[in-house]
Amino acid sequence: MRVVIAGGHGKIALRLEKLLAANGDSAVGIIRNVDHAADLRDVSAEPAVLDLESATLDEVAAVLEGADAAVFAAGAGPGSGTGRKETVDRGAAVLFADAAERAGVRRFVQISSMGAAGPIDEAAVGEVFAAYLRAKAAAEEDLRGRDLDWTILRPGRLTDDPGTGQVHLAESVPRADVTRDDVAAVVAGMLSDDIGVRRVLEMTEGNTPIDEALSRI
Repeated sequence: MRVVIAGGHGKIALRLEKLLAANGDSAVGIIRNVDHAADLRDVSAEPAVLDLESATLDEVAAVLEGADAAVFAAGAGPGSGTGRKETVDRGAAVLFADAAERAGVRRFVQISSMGAAGPIDEAAVGEVFAAYLRAKAAAEEDLRGRDLDWTILRPGRLTDDPGTGQVHLAESVPRADVTRDDVAAVVAGMLSDDIGVRRVLEMTEGNTPIDEALSRI
């Protein structure tokens, strides 16, 4: 299986690329900084240098050509303002989905965020995070209207703690933290068995082994 990952140098993406390689699959990570290419090669992933904020549809589709699945794991990241939430978390997600359709890649997993379903209390979360959630919500809405085999995954607050291998995965779960290790493992499992197609799922840390949680979906 060949998987193209937008945001290929992100913390979830690097973990996912390593898992895919361990499973004998091929991972291509889209990055905008050529200096990050070595980090992808270190986890046996192929870097594709492309800036999703300025790339054309044809350029992105060319990277996706021949892929079996696409994963949107990009984000403007901490420290970016409201404008880049719109251009990356929404705009790049829409472009990536457009390109998947153009390239004939039906399987599409989009990593979103708990809280994107709203309502969003800007006074409580702040202007920038509210803009982030609105951008994620808009990207979700766009994807749900497409004729793709999509899955939208909304993790809780992400941590870099070691993965536990146990999660809470369902259409709605109470808010809690979750490790990036476990998010990557869930995405890898979804891709391998086409789990969660045309569903919006939330996940946090929990007490259910990942394989069992996926089988319930």
